[in-house]
Amino acid sequence: MASASTGSRVSCGRDISCVPEVADTLAAVAKLGFDFLCMPLFHPRFRREFELDPAKARPGAQTRSDLLLCGRDWNTLIVGKLSPWIETDSELTTERRNSEAALVQELNFCAYLGLPAFMIPLRGPQCANLARVLLNHIHTGHHSSMFWIRVPLLAPEDTREDLIENEPSNQIDDSNNEEKTWGWWHSFRTLCDYNKRICLAIEIGADIPSDTVIDKWLGEPIKAAILPTSIFLTNKKGFPVLSKAHQRIIFRLFKLEAQFIFTGTSRHSEKDFRSYLQYLEYLNQNRPAPNAYELFAKGYEDYLQSPLQPLMDNLESQTYEVFEKDPIKYSQYQQAVYKCLLDRVPEEQKETNVQVLMVLGAGRGPLVNASLRAAKQADRKLRVYAVEKNPNAVITLENWKFEEWGDQVTVVSCDMREWAAPEKADIIVSELLGSFGDNELSPECLDGAQHFLKDDGVSIPCSYTSFLAPLSSSKLYNEVRSCRERDKDPECHFETPYVVRLHNFHQLADPKPCFTFVHPTSDMNNNRYQCLRFTVGCNSVLHGFAGYFETTLYKDVMLSIRPETHSPGMFSWFPILFPLKQPIPLSGSDDVSVRFWRCNNGKKVWYEWAVTEPICSAIHNPAGRSYTIGL
Repeated sequence: MASASTGSRVSCGRDISCVPEVADTLAAVAKLGFDFLCMPLFHPRFRREFELDPAKARPGAQTRSDLLLCGRDWNTLIVGKLSPWIETDSELTTERRNSEAALVQELNFCAYLGLPAFMIPLRGPQCANLARVLLNHIHTGHHSSMFWIRVPLLAPEDTREDLIENEPSNQIDDSNNEEKTWGWWHSFRTLCDYNKRICLAIEIGADIPSDTVIDKWLGEPIKAAILPTSIFLTNKKGFPVLSKAHQRIIFRLFKLEAQFIFTGTSRHSEKDFRSYLQYLEYLNQNRPAPNAYELFAKGYEDYLQSPLQPLMDNLESQTYEVFEKDPIKYSQYQQAVYKCLLDRVPEEQKETNVQVLMVLGAGRGPLVNASLRAAKQADRKLRVYAVEKNPNAVITLENWKFEEWGDQVTVVSCDMREWAAPEKADIIVSELLGSFGDNELSPECLDGAQHFLKDDGVSIPCSYTSFLAPLSSSKLYNEVRSCRERDKDPECHFETPYVVRLHNFHQLADPKPCFTFVHPTSDMNNNRYQCLRFTVGCNSVLHGFAGYFETTLYKDVMLSIRPETHSPGMFSWFPILFPLKQPIPLSGSDDVSVRFWRCNNGKKVWYEWAVTEPICSAIHNPAGRSYTIGL
């Protein structure tokens, strides 16, 4: 099948440049274990003439009949290839016109056959006319083929075939050479306005670019990877294998669920061509097992979700249930309460000193349970108040109290900001953090509750910091672009942050700290303004910013979703994405400066953001016109 495989098996195709008999070749390729066949739709050497007589009036069929295969086989097993002689961006008028007509003919025939995909090679930076003809085709008719743009990782003229001859190389080692073909692709997809049906088929040669450039390619919408047989080495038993560097790329392509296309003749003639496929399947079976976070996030990759608004909306039972399954978060909270109790109550006072602990936003009770377990572990006495504004969750808390907790816990059905507490707390515990730290209004909630914390009281968490990093992802840009809603401004979805499991993206620089909040605090002004500057270091395109957070629960007990310090196995938060309306092209020498504001008008909180280097963008979400968080 030329549609992405859903099972754990790798989807592989065979690329053949000349196919005398379609049905026989397809059967032979399927017998070897391939899922689909890449083949030209017209004879590669048949240059059709559309301009000049008498050739343009040549009688007879231009290519073979569609009746050679049944419709289902054309729809699922064949990927078409453009004739190699077509040069739509030629400077020679007759060649350009002929190429345009031939391209249109091949695109139309592909649509007529109902092929799942059609492969078009990019051979250089001049591609505007090719992009125009393809885009015109996509916008006319009701066909649904995908278009795989075949781009080599390195341009043919930049691959090093002179090393064997032991001659000094006259090639200047220019890192721009590594990025040359990415530039071709970026120009092409920009001309095509990031059309979702235009994807990438990267051709992996024997020479591969640096890791930075590979990272950049893997942030692109790769649907297929072309593997020439010439890049395979031979192991001791005579089987084809790949170098470690090539294997690393293949493992990352597995994660993107890319399909693989083998091209070229067998170079291990004593072995069956199946041995190439078997080796790829061997790599697939031996790839690193997904961790707990990846297993939890399966199916949510690059799927945009609106951030929760637990202050404005009452959460559903299933939402609580998902977060309660997190194996790490509550054990860290338990550890924080445990250490805090030991610090606050000396051994000699453990029978007489009863600490007052208030869980603010108790939900269905996981923090109450974690605190009670911590008290038992520390052998200290505790009196607990469970404060929750959601009346539905309070029913669960009352049942916990009746069945398990008893008089040790007092359940309070009230908004913490309005509660008149009967006594002051030694410890307040809350889990009000969102993917960007403060985006579920933890600062406002805890400031409102601070008056019933003792002067020497402790807040768990005691601080949290949000982080931002620039990112490139045409997949996410397209996902945001397709979020248009009726009756809303057509650009409002670009002024809204989204919670998303980032997958097909390239982070352009390490995250930097943005906003920090500390509890308890004497400064209750929670408006913030920050300017962050990032060095990118390679040609790229900026589509938005990824947001993360770190929090200190108590002393050295931390929780983090920042990639460098991510709490292992914790899945309660995916990162947040702040998109940009217009992609911003970046060169390797550019710095990116972004300005972020956190604003509050007493009723709502919102973020505004703008890029000011290398060029200025518009300020996104002014006055919270597209997105606010209700207080």
